[in-house]
Parts: sequence; structure tokens; C-alpha cells
Amino acid sequence: MTEPIIHATGLTKTYGRGAKKVEAVRGIDLRVRQGQIFGLVGPDGAGKTTTIQMLTGILTPTAGSATVAGIDVVGDSDALGGSIGYMSEGFTLYGSLSVEENLDFFASLYKVPPEEAARRKETLLGFARMESARGRRAEHLSGGMKKKLALACTLIYRPKVLFLDEPTTGVDPVSRQEFWKILYEFLVEGITIFSTTPYMDEAERCHQVALLRRGEVIANESPATLKRTLSGLALDMVAMPQAQALSQLRRMQGVSQVQVFGERLHLLLRDGEDRAEALRAQLGEAGVEVNDFKITNPSLEDVFIASIEDLRASDMPAKPGVPEPEKLLAQFPLPSDLEGFSETPVEHTNGIVVRTEGLTKRFGDFTAVDQVSLGVHKGEIFGFLGPNGSGKTTTIRMLCGLLPPSAGQASVANFDVVKERAAMKPHLGYMSQKFSLYKDLTVDENIRFYGDLYGLPPGRLAQRRNWVLEMAGLKGKEHLLTRDLSGGWKQRLALGCAILHEPQILFLDEPTSGVDPVSRRQFWDLIFALSIQGVTIFVTTHYMDEAEHCHNLGLLYRGRLIAKGSPAKLRSRMKLGSLIEVPVRDPLAALPPLDGLPEIIQTSIFADKLHALVWEVDAGRSAIEAALGSHDLIDGPIKNIPISLGDLFNLFIEMEEEGRKVRQTT
Repeated sequence: MTEPIIHATGLTKTYGRGAKKVEAVRGIDLRVRQGQIFGLVGPDGAGKTTTIQMLTGILTPTAGSATVAGIDVVGDSDALGGSIGYMSEGFTLYGSLSVEENLDFFASLYKVPPEEAARRKETLLGFARMESARGRRAEHLSGGMKKKLALACTLIYRPKVLFLDEPTTGVDPVSRQEFWKILYEFLVEGITIFSTTPYMDEAERCHQVALLRRGEVIANESPATLKRTLSGLALDMVAMPQAQALSQLRRMQGVSQVQVFGERLHLLLRDGEDRAEALRAQLGEAGVEVNDFKITNPSLEDVFIASIEDLRASDMPAKPGVPEPEKLLAQFPLPSDLEGFSETPVEHTNGIVVRTEGLTKRFGDFTAVDQVSLGVHKGEIFGFLGPNGSGKTTTIRMLCGLLPPSAGQASVANFDVVKERAAMKPHLGYMSQKFSLYKDLTVDENIRFYGDLYGLPPGRLAQRRNWVLEMAGLKGKEHLLTRDLSGGWKQRLALGCAILHEPQILFLDEPTSGVDPVSRRQFWDLIFALSIQGVTIFVTTHYMDEAEHCHNLGLLYRGRLIAKGSPAKLRSRMKLGSLIEVPVRDPLAALPPLDGLPEIIQTSIFADKLHALVWEVDAGRSAIEAALGSHDLIDGPIKNIPISLGDLFNLFIEMEEEGRKVRQTT
């Protein structure tokens, strides 16, 4: 067997001494073969970035050894320069330089010969679909384009190993799809990719995934193998009243990971299939009606959370400071009349608290938001989706009274967003992408600052301060500077500050970007609890699994609202499009024969399988069999799999693009 291109043994990193000693990474062992995509996932503070920085020679390990591309990262880290590429979470681009100038600068920095640099630049611009943007300044690019440019700059000198630290955080699903396609195309050149990611659907694309917790590797297998290790059954159900079902399930023995996904509940039943029917009967005895009940395939996120929960249960003592989801939900008193809450997508015409009619925003000749009309009801969780630059944040800023519309009308809590802006503001909360926290203030100072800003009386502020600290798991950490908090703690503190004044409507702009799955699930427990209390949630997100939590969705593309409805209704209305899974012997060799086939919308690699989104299932299957069968690449039965919201998202955009072309020619 060939020697792994990344080989770490007992790799350890310790900070401080004595009582202040912190073990960031605890004796981990890693083996990564050449030409693989290796994924490292874990909660905030698990040691992912520290591990990457040791492997790239930025940090010196306290103990252990590691080689990358045959180079000793401890004894000869200076020699790594020509063999590795590193794209950090806070990647470096020069905003005042154009796309092309950034590429030229990095080629010069790494002493790439001029002729090779020119060829490499054109190849990278083509892969990234940025040929038309080569003259645009980097500071004017969307988030997704900046990520792709940063990757291109890292690859201009053709490294043997590419290290990526959460490369697609904050990037929309369309750009993430393109980003991963670029990565797979570079695998053909023999480049090995080592990536951290908070997106579990991205971890599914890796050949091998390691789960990191508190600096230790707790699992290290292929995604398929990890899923097979999960004990118990994953179940989906529709149960009403949903809040009562949620409360009952979370108290039941052997039931874990109970999550709300719109009208559905998703859970893990540790006792196996024999318990499933008994569970339905138990809910019925508690006055809960179960309308739909089925066993489903577990996700990699189910495995991740289950592994963390199992270890947390065995911790002695349990880790302090981070409340369990059940405790977080218990912070909110539920209304006594649970039947009054609508678990299914809201259909009634009364109680609309956010309304827009023809809402438009122009910046010079550019139309950022184009005649958007929608209505959001009281207590509804409304998901606002769209690619980077589609106009989501601009829309939220108009609804919050921070930006005047160019045309159209909008009201929030029955206040006109232009004429009654001052009267409207006490009724809404806003949590921006950057969490709206002051990094140089302590936890307590941030809470007091926002309490004073909202004009809370001293007695009420003291009560709300205690509530925020409990909710965020920050009791005893009031003195910490905000910049020193983990992503999950920052996130919950920002939410607490946004709802200190108990607003009726809460606007959340990508609130979970870059936050690990454990913190995201806890956060959505809080969102659901607020919704039950009657708080309206207007949220943007790039996580398609989070979109499933919402009662209704709106899809914005190039400023236009191109689809809206509940996740279930959007699926039922889409008569086109199916997803086909194809086991293949060589995924990289299987991509070119499928490229350009009119029956296929897009193709993605998931470990040793291809996922093909096709217009029509029979025609798509026939085209795939014909294209791959002649190369003897098919390695098992081809099957249809459920279409995800991400795939649905891409279908709507594809249809909108086709319609745009028709409109331009007429």
C-alpha cells in the first residue's frame, strides 16, 4: 500500500500552563491517501483549525509527529511552501485589485513561470466561471465569487495538498455546488484536499470523514460506513398538536434528536423497529394524533449528533455551560392552548404581520429587489432563500426601516416601513449576518448596551439579562470578551440581544452561518419555541436542511421572487425534475461522459456515487446508462432518491433562467 500523503501520529497542541492549561488537540492520528477529499467536522472549539494549522506548519505541535507530501511539518515546515495550499476561514484577497490582478499577484508571489501562470490563470477562470468578471475589483464580488477567487489564487501554483478551512461558509447552495465541482476537477490532477466544513451535506461528498470533539477524533470512516454504525432508527412523522408531540417525545425513554422540520418531526429511536408502533400508541394516549409515520434514511448529521450525545452522556461530570436542547426549549413558557398553534403551513388570510406589495430597490441602474410581493403571518417561520447577491439582505434592511424602497409598499406589525419607521422599531428585532455584537465589550456589557438602546427599565433589564445568560449558556461567563466566545455562544448571545425587548417580529439574516450542527440544532429549538409564543420569524439561510424547519419559503433570484410556499407544496408543485443515484467505479472518470447531456441538469459526486438531477426520470436514466455503460463505469443498481430542497432550489433557478432567455428574445 502506498504511503499516505498526510500522516499524523499523536498530534497534540496545548496552550497555557497549570490551571490555565488548555488541550486544543489531544493526540490525534490521521491517514489521508493521495487524491482523496478528507473532511474534518466537529463542534466549535473542537480543534479543527488548530489541526489544519499544525499540518500546514503555521503552529508547532506540543507533541506528536506529522508529514505532509513527505515533508516533516515539525522539523522542516519551511519546505512545505511549494507543496501545499491553504485557504483559511478568513481568506486573503486584495479588494482594490481586480480578479485578474489578484491571480497575477499570487502567481508572482509563488514564482510561477510566466507562461505556466498564464495557462493556469485561464484554466482557473474557466473552472470558476469568472472569465467575464476578470476586470472586476475583488471588493465588488459576491460572497460566493470571493470564495471561488480565493480558491483560484490558492491553486495558481498547483499544490500537492490543498487545505481548506470552512471554505463555503456563508455561500449559497448554487455557488457551493460550483465550488465543489471545481474541487473534484482538481482531483483529476492528483491534488489531495483536506477540508473542514459545518455543512453535513458537504461532508457526504468526502471520501473519508473524521469527527472531532474536544480535540479528539471520535470516528474516522467513509460517510456510508459512519451511517451504518448508527444504532437505532431515524423516523419522520406528522403529529398534531406539534408542540405537544414535541414535548412528549423529548420526555420518552430511548427517543433522541427530536427536531422540527416545518410540519414534520424528525427523531432517532434508539430501541429499534419494535418500539416504533408502541411510540405511536403512546402519543395517542397523550392526545397527539399521528397522521404520517415512516422510517427514513439517517443523515450524516444524525450520526454526528448521536456520537456527540453518546459521549456527552458518559462525561463525568457533564460539560458545563452549554444547555441541552430540552433545557433551551424549557426556557420559554408554552401557551396553554397548544391547539391554537398551526403546525401546518399557515393558510388563513388574517394576522398578516409582514406584507410587501411590489417592493423594489434600485441602486443607480441596478435593480437589487424587483417588485417583491409577499405576506407573513403571526407566529410563522418564513424562510427567505436565494443565491448571494439576490437581494435578501437588501429586502430585510428595507423591512427594518434601514433602507428606503425605490418603489412599492411594505408594512411590518401594521406600520408603514417608510412613514412610521420610528413607531415600528420597538416591535421588531434584527440579528444581522455579523451577529451585531461588539467584540471588545464583555458579554454583560453587550447585554446592558442593547437593554439601554431599547429603553428597558432597570428592573426589567435585570430580569431579561438573567434570561439571556441562562438561554445562551453564559452564566458565569459574563466577564468574557465577546471576541473570545465560540461561534455557538456568540450566536445565542446575539439572539438574546436581538429579543431583549420581546419584539413581535424577528428578522434573522443568516444567523447560523459557520456554526456547527450541535449549536444549529439548539438554535432552531429556540426559534421554534419563539414561534409557538406567537413571535414571527423572518429568516435567511444557506443551509437547505434549515429551510425544512420553516412553515413557508420564498425563493429570491436576481431580485425577483420566483417561488413561494411550504416545503411540501413547493415539492408537489414542481412536476419536473428527479434525482438519480448512480454507483460508479470511478466518479472522476464518470463525470465527462455525462457533461452536456440535455437530459441532465447537473451532476454531483458523493463519495463513490453520482447524484444526477434530471428533467425526466426515464429519459435521464436511459441517457446515463448509455453514456456510462459503454465505459463500464456503472457499479450497481441505479435508483431514484428523494429530491432535496437544494435540488429543488436549483430547478427553480434553472427554469427562471430559461424564462429569462425567452423574455429577452421576445
